[in-house]
Amino acid sequence: MRQNNMVAMILAGGRGTRLLDLTKKVAKPAVYFGGKYRIIDFPLSNCANSDISIVGVLTQYESVLLNSYVAKEQYWGLDAKDSGVYVLPPKETDEAGFEKFRGTADAITQNIDFLDQVNAEYVLVLSGDHIYKMDYADMLNYHIKKEADATIAVLGVPIKEASRFGIMNTDENDIIVEFEEKPAKPKSNLASMGIYIFNYKTLRKYLKADEVDPNSDHDFGKNIIPTYINDGKKLAAYRFKGYWKDVGTIDSLWEGNMDILDPKSGLDLSDPGWKIYTGDVTDLPQYVGDDAHITNSYINQGSVVNGTVDHSVVFSGTVIEKGAKVIDSVIMPGAVVCENAVLNRCIVADGIYVGPGVKIGDAKSDKIELVAKNVVE
Repeated sequence: MRQNNMVAMILAGGRGTRLLDLTKKVAKPAVYFGGKYRIIDFPLSNCANSDISIVGVLTQYESVLLNSYVAKEQYWGLDAKDSGVYVLPPKETDEAGFEKFRGTADAITQNIDFLDQVNAEYVLVLSGDHIYKMDYADMLNYHIKKEADATIAVLGVPIKEASRFGIMNTDENDIIVEFEEKPAKPKSNLASMGIYIFNYKTLRKYLKADEVDPNSDHDFGKNIIPTYINDGKKLAAYRFKGYWKDVGTIDSLWEGNMDILDPKSGLDLSDPGWKIYTGDVTDLPQYVGDDAHITNSYINQGSVVNGTVDHSVVFSGTVIEKGAKVIDSVIMPGAVVCENAVLNRCIVADGIYVGPGVKIGDAKSDKIELVAKNVVE
């Protein structure tokens, strides 16, 4: 059942430069994660599990693969009558000649016609590059109960790390009274997750005003939210207590994959009550040879393991040959790790060939090695 005419808009146009070569040809939300998923599977699955039937995916950078992927709405069960996933790229107009989204708010502004057409009552704005499981229906119920103009999901972070985030300062009723962007001396530890619910009629007016403001960055965090607060609009903070991770760097992407292997992390991808949907991998079962040694690892179907895999995530179509050692690493689809190669604390990009006897990474180092080019010793 559609949640009170709430329409989800997923911002999926990020360049993802901090993921280095992993995003040279694909948008960050399309990067592989967790053995068989792509990052964008998580917000899309959250929408499906929250009974949100209309989802717009706003794409921009290296969007061809991402566009074709999200258009397969059956992956997330969003292909029923009166539901769907809509790919919404930047529009060129006679008035402005737009060639790209100028900011997060502008991305929504350019799609006001779409929101009008689907008769949106509430707009849920999401990022396409975070790993988490959230019931947006619960957040909407909270928003309605609070009689808020907007509701922002917040996560408690260690106070020593709060200066890295946009911080929401609230009163005793969790109504937001102040927003601070990466404050040097934070007053609270409530970090914005970049997840917003807006009453659409009010948001529409603010977006239209922001569109013609020459001094605006056209951004929710920098412009829309502060203007709401300055105008005395009621903003509620929705406290989220589950697992959440921004996987926008090589280190955080590696950490997120390692969290899958830790039962205490809170990231359970096998929970039948909140399934993460993805494209079906039509492949043979994984093959584990007589010489293989596997401990605390995720080995996906279609992979062939004849070597040692310890505390690692191995995607489909991967080959790990006899005598090879893969330790604390992430091996993406179609990679080949040849005989006697040793990988330690690595992310190996899809389709990469690691030659015989090659050694990459150091168990004693904090550095995560990205292997994005074929390596032959």
